[in-house]
Amino acid sequence: MQNNNKDEASRQEAHHQIDFGYQMVDEDKKADQVREVFDSVAPKYDLLNDVLSLGLHRVWKSRCINATETKQGQKVLDIASGTCDLAIALARRAGAGNVVATDINHEMLAIGAQRLLQAGFPCPVVEADAEMLPFADNTFDVVTVSFGIRNMTHKDRALREMLRVLRPGGRLLVLEFSKCQPWFKPIYDFYSFRFMPWAGGVIAGDRESYRYLAESIRMHPDQPTFAGMMTDAGFERVSWKNMTFGICAMHIGFKPGA
Repeated sequence: MQNNNKDEASRQEAHHQIDFGYQMVDEDKKADQVREVFDSVAPKYDLLNDVLSLGLHRVWKSRCINATETKQGQKVLDIASGTCDLAIALARRAGAGNVVATDINHEMLAIGAQRLLQAGFPCPVVEADAEMLPFADNTFDVVTVSFGIRNMTHKDRALREMLRVLRPGGRLLVLEFSKCQPWFKPIYDFYSFRFMPWAGGVIAGDRESYRYLAESIRMHPDQPTFAGMMTDAGFERVSWKNMTFGICAMHIGFKPGA
């Protein structure tokens, strides 16, 4: 009986472990560890995005913004907004008072709020967990999340929350690193695990955070699997578009009932 109890305890302990890059950590500690990563990289985050993506992240985000088909007066929620580059672009389309930027990370969001003011779009900025959004049902016409969902502890819960706050017929756009084409993988792996941490160390003084970011990309579900997660959460007409050999993918889904 004692051995059985130990086996059961081990199973329960394993159940409460979750990936943090290639490490397994306690489920209830992942959000804090992710927060520490982005606290560390926040001051140099935008610079490193340009350096590490060779500016491609701007192209990917532009395509995402266009795919929202946002119109003046529509209500838009940008989740994991970070330094708010998507929120700024969306505010140009919807109007500053119609866009809300959220992030779990205070340091990133503080920089984002300042950038919104400098751009002339004083949007509401809310520090919030994507798994427990502080908004009423059926509030937004569009929800976006760019390069943030892979860091969330429970992606399924976050997706259900995004569905909940969308209005019937509203659309979700998820821009995220994904699984690249096989022929490109050796090049991408060398770049991710050698160059990225080196650049993070030189520019941001934080090699380990950029190693985690590279690992977190590999742990994120591939394109069909993530599309299935969106469907399971309740979205319909789910599709995706690959960008730059599949390094990045944009998933789109709609809330039923329009």
